[in-house]
Amino acid sequence: MLVRFSVENFKSFFDRQELNMIPAKKVKLNKEHTVQFGKVSLLRAATIYGANASGKSNLIEAMKFAKYVITNKVPLQASKMYCRVVPEGMSKQSTFEFEILKNNKFYAYGFSMSLVERKIISEWLYELVPGKDIQHMLFERETEINRIELGSRVTLDDIDLMKFKTYTLDFEDNTSELFLNEMNRNKRFTRGSSLEFFKDVFEWFDDDLVTIFPEQPFTNFEYFYGDDGIQRINKIIDLFDTGISKVKIEEISVSEMQSKLPNKLLEQIFADFKEKLENSEKNKRAMMSLRTRNAFYNIEGVAGEEPVITTMKLEHGEKSFSDFEFDEESDGTRRLFDLLDLLISNEKNKVYVIDELERSLHPKLTYKFIELFFEVLKENHTQLIFTTHESTIMDQNLLRRDEIWFVERNRNNISHLYSLDRFKERYDKKLSKAYLDGRYGAIPVLKSYTFAEEREDV
Repeated sequence: MLVRFSVENFKSFFDRQELNMIPAKKVKLNKEHTVQFGKVSLLRAATIYGANASGKSNLIEAMKFAKYVITNKVPLQASKMYCRVVPEGMSKQSTFEFEILKNNKFYAYGFSMSLVERKIISEWLYELVPGKDIQHMLFERETEINRIELGSRVTLDDIDLMKFKTYTLDFEDNTSELFLNEMNRNKRFTRGSSLEFFKDVFEWFDDDLVTIFPEQPFTNFEYFYGDDGIQRINKIIDLFDTGISKVKIEEISVSEMQSKLPNKLLEQIFADFKEKLENSEKNKRAMMSLRTRNAFYNIEGVAGEEPVITTMKLEHGEKSFSDFEFDEESDGTRRLFDLLDLLISNEKNKVYVIDELERSLHPKLTYKFIELFFEVLKENHTQLIFTTHESTIMDQNLLRRDEIWFVERNRNNISHLYSLDRFKERYDKKLSKAYLDGRYGAIPVLKSYTFAEEREDV
């Protein structure tokens, strides 16, 4: 789970800004929205409001960018991602830090870099002591002096110590990648090694942190084929009044799939599936599910055999005379299927970070979706962080005050992030009205204009 995320000098964020998932002590409503871990309690959700171009999406982009650098390397486009609205942004270091919970341990991991030069400057990882202001260094790195150092509490046997020294020597002068990534690239340690924290933290970024943007081309639909997957989908989709009476899976031919997708995309899909087959155990079936904007497909098979391709068909009404294709559904219905992974998946400890959750959804559907999130996943320790313009969900019956955040740009176009909880509103306050009235900021400031003035100038 995510405890805290901070970012500095990235896009519209210049000064250090922090989003935290720690509940406010005085908020009493919706206690089921929190998860307790010993002395530490964490929120299950955070929603972020702001005017267009306020920087909401940039906060999600910052998490996505950091994840990419951690699990891959510094991308080429990084050189223009510093805060360009102030001259100092070019020379200032950019910093990304996450406090996370993984395998019942709390960690603080972060890195700083020069985005202009695409160069890693420093990197650090600490283990945090829950409920106390204590942290133990696990490792630190400074590229300018080629220093990679383990904390004094990390004790290694002779074999792991020799391996670690070799890995650090091999990584000298590498400023385009992070050492956390390097320590998970085919590195093996002795069983029970004190270096296993590298693997745990890396897996949190690689597997647990999921960022979703409005036009994201693919969504994993493998949960359709899990235990009772399709039955669960039918049960949930019925709650949203989309007109769909039944969702079912039907086999189609390769030529039918070819008629729906561009050749270049098809080549990539089958190349990816071939690679998945090659990496699977001998004679073991491999499966790959994918979702484009207008279609859903699943490919399954064994090496040497023709793959089986299935797609989703939909029935409308109690007596449906013809099945509907997925691309015949409305944008709102397709958007719901984009989000179903969150409700259907049995995976635990996921952190879903979604830009524009409400896109194409009716306000009541958005409200219902959030209700279901809190109800269905209350035992999964799953977190939902999302941006939105939808003021109707700013309701203290649905969300706690400490789950509502705002992003606002100042006169210099620099974004600032702050929580609703700082306003200390009454529990009976109608938050959405106060927000639209401008009490909390983070709304568009509109100017008046008349065509009569323009005609007089002419």
